Amino acid sequence: MSRTTSIFNKLEKAGSLAEDGIIFVILLSMILLAGTQIFLRNLFDSSLFWGDEMLRMMVLWLTVTGGLAASRMNKHISISVLDRFLPARFHVVTHVVTELFTSIICALLCWHSARFVIGSYEFGDKLLQNTPAWILQIIVPIAFGLMAYRHLINTVRHVFALLEKEVPS
Repeated sequence: MSRTTSIFNKLEKAGSLAEDGIIFVILLSMILLAGTQIFLRNLFDSSLFWGDEMLRMMVLWLTVTGGLAASRMNKHISISVLDRFLPARFHVVTHVVTELFTSIICALLCWHSARFVIGSYEFGDKLLQNTPAWILQIIVPIAFGLMAYRHLINTVRHVFALLEKEVPS
């Protein structure tokens, strides 16, 4: 294994640990906050005034980071209809097409969600009383940008795999 490959493997592992850590922290925080809300409502007939809105934001963050982790592990929703009917040698071609299509869709989602966040910034939207909304919404374009990048890299990998198979030995 080359030094460059080793560095990229370490970076990929660090990114995976960061994604998993973020998911863990968000999920644990959601459980604690929801439990606290239930406890306060049932015993003291009150709650944290910002708790429900914070839980909604945490669901957004958990969903988006979970989707990012799913794309990393190739566990996202996919429909492989063509793979059932095409010979095995064409599977790499269908993977190239689907990865490229997924990358383009994620890039479009990144672009449009970034436009939404910029609009939120320009209008001065607030969440959780006084927190600028764009700070809490920024996860969406970041995650879709990372997914687009990840699927583009997978496209390139599949193209190289396709080219290597066509080279006579």
